[in-house]
Amino acid sequence: MRNCAPRAPSFWKNSKDSGGVFDLDKSRQRLELIEAELSQPGAWDNPERLTPILREKSALAAKVADGERLLAARADLEEWLGMAKDDGSPEILDALAEQIGTLRIDLADAELAAFFGPEDNADAILEIHPGAGGTEAQDWAEMLLRMYRRWAERKRFDVKMLDFLPGDEAGVKSVTLQISGPYAYGLLAVEKGIHRLIRISPFDSSGRRHTSFASVDVYPDAGVDIDIEVKEDDLRVDVFRASGPGGQHVNKTSSAIRITHLPTNIVVQCQNEKSQHRNRETAMKVLKARLYDLELKKLEAEKQESYESKNAIGFGSQIRTYTMQPYRLVKDHRTGVDAGDVEAVLDGDLDKFIRGFLLASGDDSRK
Repeated sequence: MRNCAPRAPSFWKNSKDSGGVFDLDKSRQRLELIEAELSQPGAWDNPERLTPILREKSALAAKVADGERLLAARADLEEWLGMAKDDGSPEILDALAEQIGTLRIDLADAELAAFFGPEDNADAILEIHPGAGGTEAQDWAEMLLRMYRRWAERKRFDVKMLDFLPGDEAGVKSVTLQISGPYAYGLLAVEKGIHRLIRISPFDSSGRRHTSFASVDVYPDAGVDIDIEVKEDDLRVDVFRASGPGGQHVNKTSSAIRITHLPTNIVVQCQNEKSQHRNRETAMKVLKARLYDLELKKLEAEKQESYESKNAIGFGSQIRTYTMQPYRLVKDHRTGVDAGDVEAVLDGDLDKFIRGFLLASGDDSRK
């Protein structure tokens, strides 16, 4: 019987223990340096200022663990290849093919790390706003909210609702989330843009097809480690009563906060908390994130597309279309990546689109 043992997969060629996109030795050395710094006397005197280095330490530890797991998988694969050369039975070949497929997926995930810079490891602040269209568009915005929450659950990321303004009849008028996890901003920055939905409207008694739009904005969470000066004289603070469901106390007291940054005309608001003080803290957090994002764009203007001058939320400006009628397809217009299982995508299966954009465009054009 001719030996049919498969060769080592092509994606494994020229892979070295400390080379390529993984650079495992460099990551180990940096991790050891951080651990040494954290063990120094007085290192924990100001815990808040340790946020960026602890975030880097967490990312490096995960990267080293993944790299070591991949190296162990490589050793196992080489053993399986040796066995397959000696015994080309269908059982061994099937087991080998399955292991190669699993390893290919793991390597594809690890490959994405090559596209991320230090700022991409920040938490993400994600905002969703419906376009024109009233209830139809507001319902679409709520569908996107569910999609991103489900995506975050798949990643085991933490999600915190910073602000939520319900729609008049259904859906949402605006929503702001904080999503925390490894490279949350780097991954979600891909989603920045206009999203279009085509479907038979559940709000149309005639059963006609409708097109709805919603915009998604994503900002890196500046946290406490970025020194952003915000002068009180540059702020206009408005206090008002919260709207929508939220309990008797929320709706009967003026606890909601709206802050306008006069030099940039950036407006943020928060009404989720009962305390006016807590709402102001959250609104300032979002404001600093947006100012930080603005500064990043200024510093890297030559390689970034400004999202401040985005098109109107309407036809011709969408980055992705979700079609439910007359056929079923989700298509990313930037990369051509598509998926026929619309329900799976709306249930948070976004990695195909995120990976496709990162691989096609690279880190520079993504921002």
